[in-house]
Amino acid sequence: MTDHSFGLVVLGGGSGGYAAALRAAELGKSVALVEKDKVGGTCLHRGCIPTKALLHAAEVADLTRDASAVGIRATLDGIDPAGVRAYREGIVAKKYKGLEGLVKARGITVVTGEGRLEAGPAVRVGDDLYRGTDVVLATGSYSRTLPGLEIGGRILTSEHALELDEIPRSVVILGGGVIGVEFASVWRSFGADVTIVEALDHLVPNEDVALSKGLERAFRRRGIQYSLGVRFQSATQTADAVTVTLEDGKTFTADHLLVAVGRGPATAGLGYEEAGVTIDRGFVITDERLRTGVDHVWAVGDIVPGLQLAHRGFQQGIFVAEEIAGLSPVMIPDAQIPKVTYSHPEVASVGLTEAQAASAHGADGIVAYEYNLAGNGKSEILGTSGIVKVVREKDGPVLGIHLIGDRVGELISEGQLVVGWEAHPEDIAPFIHAHPTQSEALGEAFLALAGKPLHAL
Repeated sequence: MTDHSFGLVVLGGGSGGYAAALRAAELGKSVALVEKDKVGGTCLHRGCIPTKALLHAAEVADLTRDASAVGIRATLDGIDPAGVRAYREGIVAKKYKGLEGLVKARGITVVTGEGRLEAGPAVRVGDDLYRGTDVVLATGSYSRTLPGLEIGGRILTSEHALELDEIPRSVVILGGGVIGVEFASVWRSFGADVTIVEALDHLVPNEDVALSKGLERAFRRRGIQYSLGVRFQSATQTADAVTVTLEDGKTFTADHLLVAVGRGPATAGLGYEEAGVTIDRGFVITDERLRTGVDHVWAVGDIVPGLQLAHRGFQQGIFVAEEIAGLSPVMIPDAQIPKVTYSHPEVASVGLTEAQAASAHGADGIVAYEYNLAGNGKSEILGTSGIVKVVREKDGPVLGIHLIGDRVGELISEGQLVVGWEAHPEDIAPFIHAHPTQSEALGEAFLALAGKPLHAL
């Protein structure tokens, strides 16, 4: 057995782990980064990046199919699954190479293997022990399933769906959250018949209900079917198909079933509890500064209760590195972290929904305003519809911003600044948005809430 000593040992090389490693190295720490697969984690290799590449390919298919509407003669001859795969894998490979180079340039020691936390604190990899002055746990998440629903054959998780070498003729998607609606959007653009089964009353149920209803209308227009408010009961498969049965007896049959019911924290069997770390339903419990109950052991990303977003893990990794260095960084609360669903149309939000704001401040203590993208010139050019919804405290700051429409994800960073800085619409109204841009729709909503709407009655 060989002992190695570092200023920081990071267990897990995904968004949170590599961000902690990079920032700690910048701050002068010696860093070991333990990863059993590839640095970059789920987000780079099996999640955010490859799925967004698929969504872009789907957008190109839709634009080609509808090109005549803007006077362009083009025909869609079909989807080349091998070509789409090569495009997707090329992007991932390029980003991975860049990340590897960055990690190497910062002098970070990458340890390939499955790590296990031990007292010390330390991480054991095989016969080697990597002792750290501090240890950061960043082991990420895995695709969940439901009790009695076994993954395999024609029953897929998102990771398996990425590896399909064909475009399914039909798919049932179990779960109407982010992953489910994104894959539904891709497959429908590629020509598949798609049905989403969501046990709650709306698609993207964590969003403001105005966005959920808007997405449901848009999906109906696209021919994406969905069942809401009835729970899944069972699934059976043959060599050719999968049949899904709901609790009300309704059935759906398709080529494949995609199980998209969320992601669970990857903490089992890694020595966390044996080393004294408190675990609740698989999640690592920390204080508000991301410290576990064990001295010098921290946790970031999907294993910490809250939003499971790559950029949240990334921010937390930077935060912990700076906290260890004594820089007293600012923690961004989950309510101020932007969320984007990259479907067609996109859904983006930050801050409180109208219902959450009413619960916190009373229904009479808030004001909500919706601006229709039909009034926005750039949205008309793009051929997209949707809304901008802004929720404010009455005579007070903006509490939440909610968007639906193609490309609106690019607007949500402005929303984060507005919500995070507790700006009043009256403060923002004088600022100018370039014309013609979709950002003008945000400006119009702020003008309306400030009592001086320009392009709205």
